[in-house]
Amino acid sequence: MTAAERAARTSEADALCEAAYLQAGGPATGAALVAVGGYGRSELAPHSDLDVVLVHEDDVDPGALAVDLWYPLWDSTWKIDHSVRSFSQMTEAAEADLRVALGLLDVRHLAGDPSLTLRLRGSTLAAWRRSARHRLPELAALVRRRHESVGELAHVSVPDLKEAAGGLRDTGVLKALVATWLVDVPHAELEHERQALLDVRDLLHGLSHRPGDRIGPDVWPDLAAAAGLPDAETAQRMVRLMGRRVAHLSRLTWRRVDAVLARPRVTGPRRPRLDPLAPGVAASVGEVVLDGRVDPARDPLLLLRAACEAAERDLVLAPATVARLLRECPPLPEPWPEEARHLMVRLLASGHGLLAVWETLEETGGLAGILPEWERIHLLPHASTVHRFTVDRHVVETCVEASALIRRVSRPDLLMVAALLHDIGKGGLVEHSVAGEPIARGVAARMGFSEPDVDLIGNLVRWHLLLPEVATTRDVDDPATVGQVTGRVTTALALDLLAALTEADALAASEKAWSTWRAGLVGSLVARARRALESGTDGLPAPSSIPEVPVSAALAAGRTLVEIYVDGRDDGSRVTVLAPDRVGLLADVAAMLALHRTSVRGARAWSQGDLGVSEWEVADPALDAAVLRQRFEAIVADRPRTTERLRRPDPDGLDPAVAVRPEASRQATVLEVRAADRPGLLYHVLAAVAGLGMTVRSAHVDTLGPQAVDVFYLQEIGAQGLADDRAASAAHAVRAALTRSARTG
Repeated sequence: MTAAERAARTSEADALCEAAYLQAGGPATGAALVAVGGYGRSELAPHSDLDVVLVHEDDVDPGALAVDLWYPLWDSTWKIDHSVRSFSQMTEAAEADLRVALGLLDVRHLAGDPSLTLRLRGSTLAAWRRSARHRLPELAALVRRRHESVGELAHVSVPDLKEAAGGLRDTGVLKALVATWLVDVPHAELEHERQALLDVRDLLHGLSHRPGDRIGPDVWPDLAAAAGLPDAETAQRMVRLMGRRVAHLSRLTWRRVDAVLARPRVTGPRRPRLDPLAPGVAASVGEVVLDGRVDPARDPLLLLRAACEAAERDLVLAPATVARLLRECPPLPEPWPEEARHLMVRLLASGHGLLAVWETLEETGGLAGILPEWERIHLLPHASTVHRFTVDRHVVETCVEASALIRRVSRPDLLMVAALLHDIGKGGLVEHSVAGEPIARGVAARMGFSEPDVDLIGNLVRWHLLLPEVATTRDVDDPATVGQVTGRVTTALALDLLAALTEADALAASEKAWSTWRAGLVGSLVARARRALESGTDGLPAPSSIPEVPVSAALAAGRTLVEIYVDGRDDGSRVTVLAPDRVGLLADVAAMLALHRTSVRGARAWSQGDLGVSEWEVADPALDAAVLRQRFEAIVADRPRTTERLRRPDPDGLDPAVAVRPEASRQATVLEVRAADRPGLLYHVLAAVAGLGMTVRSAHVDTLGPQAVDVFYLQEIGAQGLADDRAASAAHAVRAALTRSARTG
């Protein structure tokens, strides 16, 4: 699909509209049929609507024309969005509704009185320019709400070519901003990206045979083939790059609009004022530029200094300034001097001002001399659905989050550089933390860090997934769990840095990736690892720290079957269950929660006299203990029916993976289960284990996309780990139970 094909579609539609106007007896004066919106811009996609308006002079009665005109259009293959308005109604609607005003900026004559169309267009543009200072804040708010609702074309998993930030709607807004005469936009660059996005939309309509602007994950391979690209990833990068460039132009233009609106109106020529910021760098009209006296050829640090000042002050890093510096500045010496390293850390720690400045460095090629390794992850899609951004944007967001944590650590410079490099190994076949370590070491050495600091940055990159993986899939009360951390993170400094990096990484991934529950697990693991490093012990609290849960008189006397307590929080609940201790108790509780359709994040269990106590961390923040108690009693009364109700087919059709992890604990046998996440999964595992007469000390539940990764600490009734044959029996029983429950669902 090309601009020529869009022009041909537009010509076909124009001929249809003109013929319909003449057939209906439309007059040559006093009325006109006009196109607005995308049709007005001659940008018809294969399944676009024809947005047309019959405009007439205030003293002209359109009469039967207002009805007869539409019949041939309705009978055509086009979908029609039509209306009838007088000239005054059009101008009043544009004054009252910003969206109408934007649509009329693209009005185009189709048939009838051309002078009426010309007058409508002229009055619309004049009113737009006259009221721009008043209306642009409202337009900015509309754009901001749309971006917050839809997300960015460059990053969201299902991008919207029209409504997303950096999409076609933004190209129209940019043209409207240029029409105000208050700001300018690089026309050639904008038009190139707009036409490219239109080409992609045409291909999308052709593939789906219907209107629509969203690209689902399954569409990328077909879109790549239709565009003549080698694979789906190439297609994604191409489309997301278009969106990033338009979004960059949009953000840059809106910052300039803000600067124009903030300064008072002046008449006559005005000389820009330069406010010095740092050696060679000044601010002018909200942008960081050169001060006019500096010689870029003598200062290789000038680009870093300008970027740092722009980010810290939340100013625009002028693209023209970056372009000049790239032409005239000498390259940074290797290793970097201390001032360059200091400027880089300041830039990374600048907070939310970093995003726009980093984006400018990307779009202008400014990163090539600072961090050439960035190209590895530029616009790289994330494989995990947990992430809301592409890899490169996620890294920048991680730096933004880490900047708020620098007061927690004694070496914020190492934290910020590790945040920048933690995902630099993605995009290859080797696990990214392994691939990223040598790259990070090379970058840190080039930046001039000492050898011990280079080692520490490399280790942070290598083990940046360690804390969340261990905390969510292992029992922190087990000495071997703490040993998994202290065997790899051997100093308190490294542990503190890794904890901060873990939090920043999760916060940047998605809103749900750093819940109170996950933060608590990681915090507990870090605290115990710190105690172990400081004391040389296993870092575990004394056994007396196990809480004593209050027991009601009714439960103690055997008058009730179970006691359930719910502690609700903003992002989940802790459910505590007490009942007479027996094999299979945990399976019944898991069934209760599964039938209640609440996701379990983790569980631990212990004995309190003759009672079994279990604590369950669940995702639902609003649970009713009385309802849970009734459900539990019903399960105990009819377990066969419960098992039948919890049978669910495995959505991916793959066999579950069940493995014994003998290295994970010396006090219990650790069973790891990987299977498609589905209600009842936890119940089937626990029921199978109970059927062998084994007890479960704790369960740790995590979900990675559609896959559940559940870990169970098993013991014999005498609180001992399982013998090898019993461990093999447990693995076989769990595997068989999950396979059976999936295939008979």
